[in-house]
Amino acid sequence: MAIKGGGRRESDNNDDDMEAPLLASDSFVVDLLPTYSNTTSQVALVGAEVCPIESLDYELVENDLFKQDWRSRSRSHIFQYVVLKWAFCFLIGVLAGGTGFLTNLAIENVAGAKFVVTSNMMLAKRYELAFAVFAASNFVLTMFAAGITVFFAPEAAGSGIPEVKAYLNGVDAPGIFSLRTLVVKVIGTIAAVSSSLHIGKAGPLVHTGACFASILGQGGSRRHHLTCKWFRYFKNDRDRRDLVTCGAGAGIAAAFRAPVGGVLFALEAVSSWWRISLLWRAFFTTAVVAVVLRALIDVCKSGKCGLFVYTTSYLTRLFGFTPALTRKVRYTNYYWRQLCRFARRVVSSASPGWPRVNHARLMPLRHAPPLVAQAISKSTNVPLATTIRNLYSAGTDDVFQPSSIITFFVASYFLGILSYGIAAPSGLFVPVILTGATYGRLIGMLMGSYSNLDHGLFAVLGSASLLGGSMRITVSVCIMLLELTDNLLLLPLVMLVLLISKTVADVFTENVYDLLVKLKGFPYLETHAEPYMRQLTVADVVTGPLQVFNGVEKVGNIVHVLRTTGHNGFPVVDEPPFSDSSVLYGLILRAHLIVLLKKKKFVHSCTLSGFDTSKQFCADDFGKRGSMGNNESIEDLKLSEEEMEMYVDLHPFTNTSPYTVVETMSLAKALILFREVGLRHLLVIPKSTSYLVAVQRSAVLIEGPSCWYIDEARFHARAYIRTAPLPFKQAVAKASAWGIRLYKK
Repeated sequence: MAIKGGGRRESDNNDDDMEAPLLASDSFVVDLLPTYSNTTSQVALVGAEVCPIESLDYELVENDLFKQDWRSRSRSHIFQYVVLKWAFCFLIGVLAGGTGFLTNLAIENVAGAKFVVTSNMMLAKRYELAFAVFAASNFVLTMFAAGITVFFAPEAAGSGIPEVKAYLNGVDAPGIFSLRTLVVKVIGTIAAVSSSLHIGKAGPLVHTGACFASILGQGGSRRHHLTCKWFRYFKNDRDRRDLVTCGAGAGIAAAFRAPVGGVLFALEAVSSWWRISLLWRAFFTTAVVAVVLRALIDVCKSGKCGLFVYTTSYLTRLFGFTPALTRKVRYTNYYWRQLCRFARRVVSSASPGWPRVNHARLMPLRHAPPLVAQAISKSTNVPLATTIRNLYSAGTDDVFQPSSIITFFVASYFLGILSYGIAAPSGLFVPVILTGATYGRLIGMLMGSYSNLDHGLFAVLGSASLLGGSMRITVSVCIMLLELTDNLLLLPLVMLVLLISKTVADVFTENVYDLLVKLKGFPYLETHAEPYMRQLTVADVVTGPLQVFNGVEKVGNIVHVLRTTGHNGFPVVDEPPFSDSSVLYGLILRAHLIVLLKKKKFVHSCTLSGFDTSKQFCADDFGKRGSMGNNESIEDLKLSEEEMEMYVDLHPFTNTSPYTVVETMSLAKALILFREVGLRHLLVIPKSTSYLVAVQRSAVLIEGPSCWYIDEARFHARAYIRTAPLPFKQAVAKASAWGIRLYKK
């Protein structure tokens, strides 16, 4: 007899066959329907390439070696571990704050250089040449940002927030936090924002902070001899996840100079797992960012920061287009007068009916029509900040015309969409804020005499509403406004607007970052289970066969399984003479098997090893060095034929306490367990102890309107049946419960 998924009975059964044992051996393997290739690598769009991705291991591996390592730690070791956690948070805050400040400073100086060149040409009345130089410089900067991103680090494209959000959900994508990605992200952001694109740098700063955190959490580099024995405590995905969360909050704090807002953004927008101790460390990190920014501002007050002088002011500080800094340009009134004339000529030639600038003298920017203000903003290379300040200005209800506001709203909306699609570092915060401010101004105009509120307040509420509707961030936006304005009177209106905008948007679609996560193909686990998952059990989402190792396994078998499959975890089963019967001993990870093969601590016979594992191995040997691109590969190992015939004892390295559930658990409960606990593997023990099933994290990622199917690209769970000989009737009943058909061979 033989069992195959999707097979059929090739010969007729008789009564004797119905009572005969199914197999004469002690075990057999059943392939569940449908049969798929043994590979667990999913694919997602990382940058501009489709790359294989894996899941992160947040679960503690409680094997004998781990227990011995913890028992050997003294109070001083634990104290060092705690101190290092806070020290890393301090370094992340310093690096994120300093990088945010220097990024803005570089943008200001590049923009200032463009301003000097173009203004000198306009002073010479060479307007056409000035426009050509301005357009050419923007084109070169844009192509430079896109070029280094595409050719050196495609992972740096976009804002980076979807990648950070997927990572904190348990998705391990190659290269998203590498040193190369960090460098390209910073340089590309400077070039892209300086090119007058309709983008911001808040999102890239979030990615930058996460990169700093991940690099610090890797525990140094063995290759470059930049490591320390203390760093071994952080060579795991759990501590690295906490550091990346702190880094994401630090990025927002550097962009908006709002430490509490940064913590709440990390909690509300990107993190999938949270605890109180992480809250304190994240707040400490963002507080360090605020202190660093304040110190660097004081340095720039002495005039040592290039073309621009920094001071603090309410309006530009409101949404922090620099690290919450306001710029004052040290140029003469004659320069401004020429710029206003040039902007008026451009707008007048483009649209004869457009509002005119009535004075040739110096015109305050807050009195300019929005397109004129935008032209001035582009000409002075202060990207979008001046335009938003104009829209937020109080006492300007009669300055802006409805036709110009409508046209500018449409242009800002579509320019934001087109600019964000470029293959360069770019953020969505500033375009959303600008578009929302224009929309708010328009609503204020339509209200007319029905409201006595200032149109600048409508602009602020419009920005908040568009942030809440597109990104679904509510609490963090309220706190950011409260931190940056010190105006509690705005809070009730902002809260009401955010609640309404989020509620309405939730009816139609998901937030923009969730949509980007899905478009990129990241297997993201949602916070809630779909209703259909209540109708499915974990037994319904398994395929086969499951690869299982014995407690003492042959080296050749391990190498063969690792080379022919992409599974990350393998159940370990003890059989006689190591146990009285077949017993599940635990789960062993792929990375740990590769370490064992690399160390070559083999035995010549199928017996338990007698050596002390604590003397042969240390916990640092099994530490995870970084993302999946840095892990050891089975293809790199070289083993002789004699070594392939030897055995290795897996007992000291097997996790003896993996999470197990019964086969009748609903898929909805499994989803909650995977997300809340941070699991990657889940062992399913059916009611009949003859069966052992393994379900991986991706098995709960069913998509589609009906979802009553198994997606080959998503599901990589397997089933394995170990049992004594069964009568054929019982075997048919067991197989029927799993959707398997039996046939004679």
